[in-house]
Amino acid sequence: MTERKPPGVDFETWADRQIREATERGDFENLPGFGKPLPDLGAPYDEQWWVKKKMRREELSFLPPALALRKEAEDALAAARRAPSESEARRIVAGINEKIAAALRRPPPGPPLGLAPFDPEEVVREWREGRAT
Repeated sequence: MTERKPPGVDFETWADRQIREATERGDFENLPGFGKPLPDLGAPYDEQWWVKKKMRREELSFLPPALALRKEAEDALAAARRAPSESEARRIVAGINEKIAAALRRPPPGPPLGLAPFDPEEVVREWREGRAT
C-alpha cells in the first residue's frame, strides 16, 4: 500500500517521488499494453466510452424489449426451419408464440412490437418444403 503524503511536503513532489520509486522497482513493467500507444487516443470523446467498450469486450448487447423479441422471433423462425424434426419445429414455434402472445397482452416499452404469433402449420409446411429440396 502506498504511504500517506507527509505533512508539509508539496503534493506534486510527493507524487513524483512515488512514481519514480515504483519505476525503479519495476512496478510498471510487463503491464498489459506496456510500450504501446493508448487505444482510441484520436477518437472523439464519448461519455459512455467505457460502457460501450465493456459491452464489446463482454460480447453484450442491449435492445429495447420489443426489438429484442423481434430478433428472438426471427432467430426462432430460422431455427424452426432448420429443426431436425417436425415436432422440434413445432416446439420452437410454440415457445416463441407464447412470448409473442404475452408481449401482445402487455406491450413492452419501446417501439411497437409489430409481431403476430406464427402459424405453426405454415412454418411446418415451409419446413417440409425445405426438406424436399
